[in-house]
Formats: sequence, structure tokens, C-alpha cells
Amino acid sequence: MDMAALNASARALLERCKTERLTIATAESCTGGLIAAALTAIPGSSAVVDRGFITYSNEAKTEMLGVPADLIAQRGAVSADVARAMAEGALKHSKADLAVAVTGIAGPDGGSAEKPVGLVQIAAARRGGARLHEEMRYGDIGRDNVRYETVASAMALLARLLA
Repeated sequence: MDMAALNASARALLERCKTERLTIATAESCTGGLIAAALTAIPGSSAVVDRGFITYSNEAKTEMLGVPADLIAQRGAVSADVARAMAEGALKHSKADLAVAVTGIAGPDGGSAEKPVGLVQIAAARRGGARLHEEMRYGDIGRDNVRYETVASAMALLARLLA
């Protein structure tokens, strides 16, 4: 992962949000807070970053974000529907204008034929506006690489939400 490129993406996203007076909330499962960490590594990020939800367990997704337990049971935690519900929940449980949510299988364990290691669902939502979703299949590139690629993809999806 190119950390300089990741920092540049974070900086550009924050500058755009500052200009438009928008704030961000993150809802993270497989990244464990890395999206919020990448954003808050940039000086001045407090003007943009509202909060981050680290919802690693299914219970946390339900308790902190309001993701219906039956949705998780029916679709699985790593599903487009759950990622979308996480993004919606992050908006509902914050004052942020934008939210990004990620749920996936970073590995090395936990994959299946249907949901292999490297599968990540990313959703972004704008309060009163657009909703985006992207399914990423990074492959079994190593746990850290899946997580950092997910951070980069989440920032790119937020940037698309602003376009």
C-alpha cells in the first residue's frame, strides 16, 4: 500500500469537505478504525471528522448502528445490504453529513466459496442525498493489504459521493 497516496487522498477529501462544510462519520468492521485513523492523521481533520464507529461484531453493528439483527442473519455481515444499513446507521447516530461503511473478510480465515477472503462491501451515504455501494474482491492478498486497500477504496467512494 502506498501510504503517500493514501495520505494524499485523505488530504484531498478533507479539503473538499472543509470547502463544502461537510462532516464525515465512519462505520468500520474489517478495517477496525483505519479509515478514521487515515483521516485524522491529517492536521485540521477535526473540522471534518465527526466520529467513527468500530463495529467489529454483529452485536456492535446492531447496538451502535441499528443494523437489524435479522438482516445480518439473513444476508450475512459481509453483504451489500448490511454495508448500506451500516452507512445509514452512521448517519442516523451522528450529526455527520457523509458516512462510509465497510464490512468484509480480511483473512487469513473466515472466507468461503461464496464469500472468499478479500471480499469487502463498501457503502457511502450523504444525508438527504445520494447512496453508493461498491463490492470489492481484492483476493487473498494478505490481511493488511485487504485492510489498506479497503481504506483507499472507501475514500475513493466518499470522493465519488461528493462528485
